[in-house]
Amino acid sequence: MYKKILVPTDGSDTASKVVEPAVALARSCGATIVALHVTDPYPYSGLAETVPITAEQYRVHVTKIAEDALEPIKGACAAANIGCEAVIGEDIHPWKAMLDVAKDRGCDLVVIASHGRRGVQALLLGSETQKLLTHSTIPVLVLR
Repeated sequence: MYKKILVPTDGSDTASKVVEPAVALARSCGATIVALHVTDPYPYSGLAETVPITAEQYRVHVTKIAEDALEPIKGACAAANIGCEAVIGEDIHPWKAMLDVAKDRGCDLVVIASHGRRGVQALLLGSETQKLLTHSTIPVLVLR
C-alpha cells in the first residue's frame, strides 16, 4: 500500500502523538519513514552588521533542536525494526518544506498531527497542517 511515509515533527507533545501510529502503519505496510523537522533560515541576514548571533551559531543551535525533535521518531523506528531517514529541512514555510521533502524522497503518504485550533485562533495562528492539506498531491493522514 504505502512504501514511504513522511512524518513531520516540530518536537511538540502534539507532534509526538503521531509517532506510534505512524510507525505501526509503516510496519503493517512494509514501509519506511522519512522523519522531518523544518528549521527557519538564518533570520538576521538582511539586518545591520550587529546581530545577536552569527549564521554559524544559529545553524548549530537549530540543528541541535532538530536532532532532538527527530530522535523519538528514529528511536521508535529502530525499536520496530523499520527504516527511517531523518531529514532537517529549511524554509520559512514548513508546509512547503514538507511538500518538497515528500516529493524529493518519493513519499506516498504524510502522517501529521493537528493542534486542533479552531475559529479565530486558527485564522490568526495559521495552520501548517491546513496549508499542507490544501497544496498536497499525495494523501495526508491527520491525527489529533
